[in-house]
Amino acid sequence: MQSETEQVDSTLVQRIRQNPTPAVRWAAVMAALVLAELGALAGVVMAVPWDVPVNAIASTVPVLGDIFASIASVFAAAGDAVANLPTLLSREWIPNQGYFVPGEGWQNTFMGLEPKHAWLLRVGLVYAYAFAFLYWMWRGYLVFRRHYRYADWTPADDIVDRFRGHTWGQFGLVLVVVFLVMAAFAPTVSPVTQEKNIMQPYGHEVTYFDSDSGSVETVTVGAANLNSQSAGTQGNVGPWTYDSYDRFHPAGTLPSGKDLFTFLAYGARISLFIGIVASGIAGGIALGLALLTSYYKGLADMTAVVMSDAFSAMPRLLVLIMLIYVLQDHWIMDVYSGAFLLALLFGIWGWMGLWRSIRGPSLQIVENEWITAAEGFGEKPRRIVTKHVAPYVFSYLLIYLSMSLGGYIISAAGLAYLGLGVTAPTPEWGRAISVGQSLIQTQSWHVSVLPGVAITLLVLGFNAFGDGVRDALDPKAGGEGDAAGEAAAAGGGA
Repeated sequence: MQSETEQVDSTLVQRIRQNPTPAVRWAAVMAALVLAELGALAGVVMAVPWDVPVNAIASTVPVLGDIFASIASVFAAAGDAVANLPTLLSREWIPNQGYFVPGEGWQNTFMGLEPKHAWLLRVGLVYAYAFAFLYWMWRGYLVFRRHYRYADWTPADDIVDRFRGHTWGQFGLVLVVVFLVMAAFAPTVSPVTQEKNIMQPYGHEVTYFDSDSGSVETVTVGAANLNSQSAGTQGNVGPWTYDSYDRFHPAGTLPSGKDLFTFLAYGARISLFIGIVASGIAGGIALGLALLTSYYKGLADMTAVVMSDAFSAMPRLLVLIMLIYVLQDHWIMDVYSGAFLLALLFGIWGWMGLWRSIRGPSLQIVENEWITAAEGFGEKPRRIVTKHVAPYVFSYLLIYLSMSLGGYIISAAGLAYLGLGVTAPTPEWGRAISVGQSLIQTQSWHVSVLPGVAITLLVLGFNAFGDGVRDALDPKAGGEGDAAGEAAAAGGGA
């Protein structure tokens, strides 16, 4: 039997080799879950227009750029091939687009179901799959904790237990997961594809039963959209209704006649992409500066303070609008229809509040005796800050990032409302609010209200999740000082 010292010295791989059954059982189920939706998961990655930055690099660097483009093309072909693999829950297996023939029932739908029932079945299975996937990841942590961790208790156990008892934080996590699944599986949960209904409506056709002629007819999706507009007194296709072509619209249609739920699902991808990438950029800058200034202090800290004050003094919204206008013809504006540029600008102008929020904890940690001891043993500054300071500061940064992420999403929607940022026809929630604002008091109220509700719920989810993470990491937090830090961090958007 292994001694406790031998268990501590053994690696995770060695521990799994000594007791492989729990790990193999868990890995087998996880592999089955991944393979069932591998095409959909790969499609999320391949949805990013990688060709734009690759072509820009290839045109900028003469020889190495061509080599880089050739290598990238191989990965792109492989990614497309994986993304095109059939998935268990695809719309091809459970179609909801069909038409009703009197006396014969619904045609071309899954098992002859009414389109809304077929759509509900597909969406329900997708969310059941997603929560089963997350549950199995949690089971993986429990398997590691029970069979392969040498310690009976670690501080992480208390953090996890505190979060499991935090109802508000769990509510936020569920909201965030709902929107993440909506974004990741947008092609599946939407009643119709973005390509067919929004991007190229005149390049596709819809089949329907014409009661006047008594026969099945076809018409372009674009022409069908023109007859399915939600424009107040001029016509309306509200939530949970069908249009004249037997197309089901869970959230109604836009004034252009395009399906609003499809717009919201693909818009979630854009909003989450901007929020996550901007948070990553701002968090990376804030963490790097906090480690640098807390260790060297003096001139480094003073320089960072001046930079922070200078960036904070700029009229952020006006600067962002000016840069978006100046760069509108630059290639970077083509990356994800302008979403990457927005994320980059939000990140560059979003680090100041985050840095000030973690600067104090960084300075306190550097003053501890174990830092002095590490210096005495001759450890290099880079290793000291990354090994002994960063792990403690990162928990604070994670809290404030979850608070500020919602600000980036609201800012992106605000710029879209002004006609800036993400370019049409790529869906963006703020643009839907803009086009529907004149219809808010009509029967087409849903055009503005539903995207606004989506933004509110998503931001609420991140804020509640951030509250839960904060209370789990530091149960003594929540006083006025923390409120000030959250306010500083939340200023990351425009």
